[in-house]
Amino acid sequence: MRPLTEDESKVAFEKLANYIGKNLVHLVDRQDEPHCFRLHKGRVYYVSEASMRLGISVARPNLVSLGTCLGKFNKSGKFKLHITSLDYLAPYAKYKVWIKPNGEMPFLYGNHVLKAHLGRITEDTPEHQGVVIYNMSDVPLGFGVTARSTVDTRKLDPTSIIVFHQADVGEYLRDEDTLF
Repeated sequence: MRPLTEDESKVAFEKLANYIGKNLVHLVDRQDEPHCFRLHKGRVYYVSEASMRLGISVARPNLVSLGTCLGKFNKSGKFKLHITSLDYLAPYAKYKVWIKPNGEMPFLYGNHVLKAHLGRITEDTPEHQGVVIYNMSDVPLGFGVTARSTVDTRKLDPTSIIVFHQADVGEYLRDEDTLF
């Protein structure tokens, strides 16, 4: 487990900033306990410094994970967020989308959010912006990227895609063997 290089940090923080914006500061400078980002086997972990010090005593080949896996770097150097990062994205999300009860199951099965399933959306959400998707009871279900801005969504027909699916809590069941 090693610290992220400058290039890796830049790529990971840009991806996180797409979803939480300037609230990224709240992840880095926490008031309760200092946390840091570590890389292990291509995955980025968000771990408290106390846990990290304890994890140093474990040999690298024997270490499976430590902290919360935020995402993974692929072979081309791009960073992909995992659903395990939802607990850290949801409280600080800059833009949010709420879906109706009839749209929850299609989203949890990995489908995009259609206009017919849209309950509410944060005002002035731009196109291609990272959003956290909630049900109408304010429970975070996943995250995605907007296909259209808030202004454009009002003119679309009910079968148009509003949010492209990135990850949802159904992945805990569908991809449990490859998630960690």
